[in-house]
Amino acid sequence: MSLPDQSAPEDFERFWRETADEAKSEPLDFHRSSAPEFSTESHAVERIEFRGMHGAALHGWLAYPPGARRLPAFLWAPPYGRDSRLPDEYGTRPGFTSLSFNHFGLDSFHQEEYTPARGYFAEGADDPGTWVFRRMFQNALIALRVLQAQLEVDESRCASMGLSQGGGMSIWLGAWCPIVRCVCADLPFLGAMQATLSKPVHRYPLKELTDFAGSIPLGMPRVLHTVSYFDTLHHAAHCSVPTQVALGTMDPATRPHVAEAIFDALPGKKRLQRYEAGHDWFPAMIPSNLVWLLENLK
Repeated sequence: MSLPDQSAPEDFERFWRETADEAKSEPLDFHRSSAPEFSTESHAVERIEFRGMHGAALHGWLAYPPGARRLPAFLWAPPYGRDSRLPDEYGTRPGFTSLSFNHFGLDSFHQEEYTPARGYFAEGADDPGTWVFRRMFQNALIALRVLQAQLEVDESRCASMGLSQGGGMSIWLGAWCPIVRCVCADLPFLGAMQATLSKPVHRYPLKELTDFAGSIPLGMPRVLHTVSYFDTLHHAAHCSVPTQVALGTMDPATRPHVAEAIFDALPGKKRLQRYEAGHDWFPAMIPSNLVWLLENLK
């Protein structure tokens, strides 16, 4: 299935270079503390608190093999929601250090189920400069700087990976953050948004955005203007690091043809993985992403 032409805004590159530069200029400030209750046989786990954009206190975790020094590492970018991703088999890999954090200042291991009332898709969506995903990207870039600064990490071998929101944001980071050497983007979100929003939207959390558009003057044109700056298709064209994209053949959220279009837009080394799955974690992602990391973080 082909997609209609959806050009990036004329100032797309300038917008994102300025956005990344703001995050690079924030002072680096972090503190670690023990979290033995979350450690596993393969990884020691610590809480990590760091300063995000404009001094925000953000909380996450660092997982590393005991005694680790200068290992390859990755940021585990969380999917949509206010909960924290845990240091499980998806968020850790043998021989790797990894870090994940909560975008909303909640506890490193905070858990909650998604409800539309707790959604944030519409936060600041009337302007590209205020949409919540801009700040989230900036804090993810700072998290990568924090990860790179750890003794357990080889600063020249860092990656980003995640699913859905985390997969899309990993592509954004691969495009604009020089720390990132490779990307694993499972079911990446926010691709081909103009085409998606031109049709009725019935599923949350994306419906949060169309609900918001219906509540403000000139709502949908304003929302479409905002999301044009965040479309993962546009970011993919700037992501030249080795990138693996995974799609679910039955995915109702990141539809297969959208994931394929994101993959096609990538200019560098790339690999496409297909899973007989919907929009969710799939066990084969664990070894597949490990192979990609090992291959590209030598």
